[in-house]
Amino acid sequence: MLEYDFVSLDTDWGTGYSLFGGVRIDTNGHREVIAQRAAEGWRYVGWLPTTQRATGQIDRIDLIFEREVKRG
Repeated sequence: MLEYDFVSLDTDWGTGYSLFGGVRIDTNGHREVIAQRAAEGWRYVGWLPTTQRATGQIDRIDLIFEREVKRG
């Protein structure tokens, strides 16, 4: 059986407006979180946007991790 854990990260609005609208959006700290969770036995599965503006810009994401439930 698998168990799941979620880590929420905010996105930062970068610079770089384009002629077609929108801005660059960056995440910070995601690599450190993934490496730390891997050291704890978690496997990175993917991510989901959890807060998104009507314009499509993502403000917050969840990183998803899984691992086997230890029985015993």
